[in-house]
Amino acid sequence: MERGSFKKVNDYAWEIPETFRSDMLVPVRFFASEDMLDDIMRDESLYQAVNVATLPGVQKYALVMPDMHEGYGFPIGGVAAMDAKNGVISPGGIGFDINCGVRLLASAVTFQEIQKRVPELATQLFQDIPSGVGRRGPIRLSTKELDGILTRGVGRLVESGHAAADDLTYCEASGCLTGTDPAMVSKHAKGRGRDQLGTMGAGNHFVEIQRIDTIFDESVAKTLGLFKEQICILIHCGSRGLGHQVATDYIKIMLGAMAKYKIEIPDRQLACAPFQSPEGQSYWKAMQAAANFAWANRQMITWETRLAWDKIFGKGEGEKLKLVYDVCHNIAKVEEYGTGAKDANAKMKVMVHRKGATRAFPPHHPETPERYKEIGQPVIIPGSMGTASYVLVGTAGSMTESFGSSCHGAGRMMSRTAAKKKIRGADLKQELEARGISVRSGSMSGLAEEAPFAYKDVEKVVDVVHNTGIAKRVARLRPVGVIKG
Repeated sequence: MERGSFKKVNDYAWEIPETFRSDMLVPVRFFASEDMLDDIMRDESLYQAVNVATLPGVQKYALVMPDMHEGYGFPIGGVAAMDAKNGVISPGGIGFDINCGVRLLASAVTFQEIQKRVPELATQLFQDIPSGVGRRGPIRLSTKELDGILTRGVGRLVESGHAAADDLTYCEASGCLTGTDPAMVSKHAKGRGRDQLGTMGAGNHFVEIQRIDTIFDESVAKTLGLFKEQICILIHCGSRGLGHQVATDYIKIMLGAMAKYKIEIPDRQLACAPFQSPEGQSYWKAMQAAANFAWANRQMITWETRLAWDKIFGKGEGEKLKLVYDVCHNIAKVEEYGTGAKDANAKMKVMVHRKGATRAFPPHHPETPERYKEIGQPVIIPGSMGTASYVLVGTAGSMTESFGSSCHGAGRMMSRTAAKKKIRGADLKQELEARGISVRSGSMSGLAEEAPFAYKDVEKVVDVVHNTGIAKRVARLRPVGVIKG
């Protein structure tokens, strides 16, 4: 992609017009600062966004967030809203790890109070949270029990004693999408997820012990229960093998169905079907079931985290780890927005695909928890394991500029293979430990894949989001303990 292919909208927004390619139905709008453009143009993410702009029913523009990089079908950081009546749904616009997301737990203690025990806590978390490819969780679910999780998400874990009522309150969608049908999830997918509840997986998934080093907005931080030097736990994982198999199953189904609906696409990875078609509805129900599994998975890891905290700091202390918020970043949802039609006040129902992008709903949005109504929905942006993570809140600007969406992280800038060629895992571990970050990992090779230099500068990414006005900075967190698969 050449610079001449897009035009500057403002200091942080750029647009590829519909005229760039004859099959585009809407422009591409992407968010970035001027000094990020060279890195963005090194991969195919913008071309992937152009392909998204050709999908039937796409509205207003195909969006890409500043953490963008190449993905499967959609670019990571991609957002697209399809007409819910006449548009399509595409598994490539959600991703293989359905409802991969993050949740933030806040403690009542400061870094200074527990600094000497952080390595001990990191070890306990590593021991108590199963991590790595294929690792089993603490329970093996029967088909009936698994269907209960797929149908009810975190709510089922409240009943079993693995979640508190507040854990429901501070989950996106209360930790459960209600339009599921476990029968739409294949036997193979269920088999892959049956023993993976409460497991972290590998790759870029993690549990981190973090300290808040900067508060940008004292009033909002207080409402969120955050304060300077506070110890927090950040959990990042998704739907494990179950979600991956759901995506695999339905990509195959949609590849076979497109001819029936006379759908032509520029990239087979964008395989899709009309949302209202039998294939589209079956995937929709299966995708929501996988999302519920992912919320339950993060909840089980929360339960394991609280138990580990108890072992280090005393029985009952883990209950003081309060959920600030849990937000997903690989999902599709039906929402209402203005789409730039003739009637400026008219809204329509659209199927919003968020692929490596997270919600950023504003104050007083009906889906924002009551406690956060005046400040907006928390937006959690994890960085790389050696840099920083951020807490932001959504703004009214997100509803007009980005279909209520924000970025989801720093964004990869280097392949896993390239990262491993540049540094050995053992050397990286030593570097991080020298900076006061306790590292526990089951694979030195996997650790090297996630080296901080393999990611974009999270400070620049968050600056773009903040300055674009789609989310507002609240707090910055630095890692003091990293647990990887």
